[in-house]
Amino acid sequence: MNVELQLKKVEAMIEAILFTMGEAVELERIAAAVEHDVDTTRKIIRNMMDRYEAEERGIQIIELDGAFQMCTKAQMYEAIVKIAHVPKKHVLTDVLLETLSIIAYKQPITKIEIEAIRGVKSDHAVNKLVEYNLACEVGRLDAPGRPILFGTTEEFLRYFGIHSLEDLPILNPEKVEDFKNEAEEEVQLTLDI
Repeated sequence: MNVELQLKKVEAMIEAILFTMGEAVELERIAAAVEHDVDTTRKIIRNMMDRYEAEERGIQIIELDGAFQMCTKAQMYEAIVKIAHVPKKHVLTDVLLETLSIIAYKQPITKIEIEAIRGVKSDHAVNKLVEYNLACEVGRLDAPGRPILFGTTEEFLRYFGIHSLEDLPILNPEKVEDFKNEAEEEVQLTLDI
């Protein structure tokens, strides 16, 4: 079998895997399934990604934290809506965004730790983020009561268009200190009233 034909067969297998799974599949699992090493498989997938983009297809392959997923391109949404039911758009309020950012930067984190940072109860916000599949339970803390630990999901990466948590913006230490000072001033104002 010549090299080009063999490459097309591997690409077809990768395409079938990603299409069938419908969710992100770890690179190692794909490599094992197509019987190639991880680096070669990554190169093949990245070439497929470039080709899908260049050929103006309605689908694409995206990378999510060391895994790959086949999905529809965002610019195809309007055509899909004409056929399918309109999916419910989740509204992320300031409270939800604040809570989600705490989870993203501090994960794994308990609800009590989130509440300590926010200064208010966070049950509703955390529950909504879990309902929206942007946060999930990632385990339990080895402490009395074994509180639930929360982290972000692959949907979080997709929603914000980032490949991995390493792509989150780095927080400026001076800004963090400013935020802390503002929060302390607000707490003091509340206590004075």
